[in-house]
Parts: sequence; structure tokens; C-alpha cells
Amino acid sequence: MNDLAFHLVLVLLFASFFAGFVDSIAGGGGLITIPVMLIAGIPPLEALATNKLQSQFGSASATIAYARRGHVNLKSQLPMAGMSLIGGAIGATLASLVPAAWLAAAIPFLLIAIAVFFALKPNLNDIDSHGRITPFVFGLTIVPIVGLYDGIFGPGAGSFYMLGFVLLAGFGMLKATAHTKLINLGSNFGSFLVFAATGAVLWKIGLMMGVGQFLGAQVGSRLAMKNGAKLIKPLLVISCLALALKLIADPSHPVRVWLGF
Repeated sequence: MNDLAFHLVLVLLFASFFAGFVDSIAGGGGLITIPVMLIAGIPPLEALATNKLQSQFGSASATIAYARRGHVNLKSQLPMAGMSLIGGAIGATLASLVPAAWLAAAIPFLLIAIAVFFALKPNLNDIDSHGRITPFVFGLTIVPIVGLYDGIFGPGAGSFYMLGFVLLAGFGMLKATAHTKLINLGSNFGSFLVFAATGAVLWKIGLMMGVGQFLGAQVGSRLAMKNGAKLIKPLLVISCLALALKLIADPSHPVRVWLGF
């Protein structure tokens, strides 16, 4: 498949299943799939583009599972998904114009801050609280902004959506997770359209990994619905910290370069 050895295909399939499982609960699936694709010898641009294709299967799978159990109303959330799609498409188009070093330097620390927030904030459960802004305002501001970031850079977008839903929209953990999947699907699809137009997507690999993502997300979303915040909260904290450490550990990370590490 695209000249990859059979054992690498199996590794990619397993990685996509595990990524779909983790992403359906706490986000951060790209932390698993992108490094594995790079290790398999897929060039960075193709890895990023192909990741946008395969990750949609996981987001769609989780969205379907959550919707079937009534945790998200697809019809009422479609406008938000549309805004995130627009943000993702614009972000992917502007990706070459935005100084990636600025984002790469700041994102790990933002992810650590999110992890600390969810780890230390009391009374984080599956019960909705009072929202600080209306769904209409949330959909016009936070959703396209995070979608824009997802198209430009990407890592941690699901965590940013989660933070917005919990902190600003007043959603409980399970409801926030369910709604994040649909919105993330929108921004992924928007940026994917731009990548597909450039010819950077490896279709056979992306579709094969999409099957793994779909199956993994089915398992993960069912586990999340069974355990709620008791599972989502710790896995979200771990996912944010792992992604932050992964970014900082990269020898080319701007902070390490600036400090001479």
C-alpha cells in the first residue's frame, strides 16, 4: 500500500485504532498517528494531509455513537460544525503565511495550562453548569477561532474545544466530549479539503487508517458514555500533558532552539 511494507501497514492500522479510541474520549489522536506515519517514512506534509483524512473517520464514528445515545443533537449543532469547517479551511489556506514557530512555542504551555485546569478544578462532572456565553455567540467566536488554529497547526484543537465547552458554554464533561467530536470533524474536513486540492493526501493509507479510527472510536465512545467524567477527566489531562511534552521534546522546537538546548 503506497509501497509500504506489510508490517508497517499493520502498525499504522493498530496506531489508528488506538488513536480513534483515545481521541473519542479525550482528543489528541494526532499525537499517536502523525509520529507513527513519520516513523513509517511518510514525508511530513503528506503525513499531516493524510492525518486529516483518516481522523475524520474517528470523529464521525464518535459523533454517531454519541448522537445515538442522545448526547448531541446533530441538527442543532450543524451550524457550529459549519463554522468550524470554514475556520479549518481558512486556517489551512493561511498555514504557509503564519509563523509556525510562534504557535509551536506557545501551544505546549497552553496545553499544560489546560491539563492543570482540568486536574485541579473541583466539581468537574457530567452535570451542566451555567454558561457564560450563549450557544450563538460561542458558535460565532470560539468555534471558528479554534477551527482556524486546527487548519493552521492542529495539535490540541480538541482540547481547546473541550475547554471552551466546559468553561464558557457550561457543558458537563460527557456532553462537552460529545459536542467536541462533531465540531472537530468540521474543522478537520475544512482543512482536509485544502490539503486534498494540493494532492498531498495519500488516499490508500488514509482510508485504511480511517477504518482503524472508526472502530477505535466506537470502542472509546462507548467506554466514555459508560464512565463519564471519571474516565474523560484523567485521560484528557494525560493527553494534554503527553502532547505538550511531545512538542517540547522535538529538537527543532522553537523554545529549545532559542534556549540553545
